[in-house]
Amino acid sequence: MSGEPAEHPPVLDVRDLEVVYHQRGRPPVRAVAGASLTVAAGQIVGLVGESGCGKSTVAKAVMGLVTASAGAVHFEGGPVLPIRRRVRPPALLGLQMVFQNPYASLNPRRRIGRQVCDGLVGPAAAARTRSAAELLEQVGLPATTASRYPHELSGGQRQRVAIARALATSPSMLVLDEPLSSLDVAAQRQIAELLVRLKSELGVAMLLISHDLGVVRQIADAVSVMYLGRVVESAPTGELWRDPRHPYTRALIDAVPSVDGAGRLPVALPGEIPDPADPPPGCRFHPRCPQVLPRCATDDPPLLRLAPVNREAACWLREPASTPR
Repeated sequence: MSGEPAEHPPVLDVRDLEVVYHQRGRPPVRAVAGASLTVAAGQIVGLVGESGCGKSTVAKAVMGLVTASAGAVHFEGGPVLPIRRRVRPPALLGLQMVFQNPYASLNPRRRIGRQVCDGLVGPAAAARTRSAAELLEQVGLPATTASRYPHELSGGQRQRVAIARALATSPSMLVLDEPLSSLDVAAQRQIAELLVRLKSELGVAMLLISHDLGVVRQIADAVSVMYLGRVVESAPTGELWRDPRHPYTRALIDAVPSVDGAGRLPVALPGEIPDPADPPPGCRFHPRCPQVLPRCATDDPPLLRLAPVNREAACWLREPASTPR
């Protein structure tokens, strides 16, 4: 759920996704334990939560980089299957990813222009070179960047290159895994403004993975909040910020530093995320919840639609407007 109009099918539909990691001699880890979300055309959806909640695993499963143990991921109506040794199906070329560390995702031995050209289709090398230069300019870099190597660029410039490379296939959907976390504050703002501009100019949908709810608030149209492998709340960004319906969302908002001059200090959520290999019974958040009810320790709340109907929360404190997802 992310508030898309019912008459328009979502570009991305993740339904009851589960991802389990197995290691010899250790119990299985359910990194994602039944997460659901959607992204509509031309929409930026933020997926937020503390480190270790399973956000990046969702991103990898959406791209087919890890195999789903249960549930389904659909892109433009078709299933996203795990990537194998074969060439990626043409139907999935419209689904592209931007990784957290652009230096690690770029080949240090190849010039920038050649790497951007990898995603371009066309028989003429000269045409691909021109298109690569245009893509670099589209993300705010001079065309001369094409002749440089990754180590010659700043972190913000490398992330712009990674975005240009992802745009080479003319995608309808970008998955961005913590694209701002490795950058300084100035570069974060510039890349955030770039993402908003690209959404406006190209109509590309985005799933933005982040632990920083303050950043997501500035650029996302809707937000899904994850805790210990599950989505616990989804809502349009403004509504979620004004009136969070899950105690965990409230705690994330309270932890965001404020510059309103009131002298309010951010409030850290006590405790640590439990071991996903041994999650607590009932609501997974109940050991840390300041509003815990007796049933929270035994009954796992489903993700329910709330009033208004473009909101959802998995919390026994809330009354549903309809049936569980």
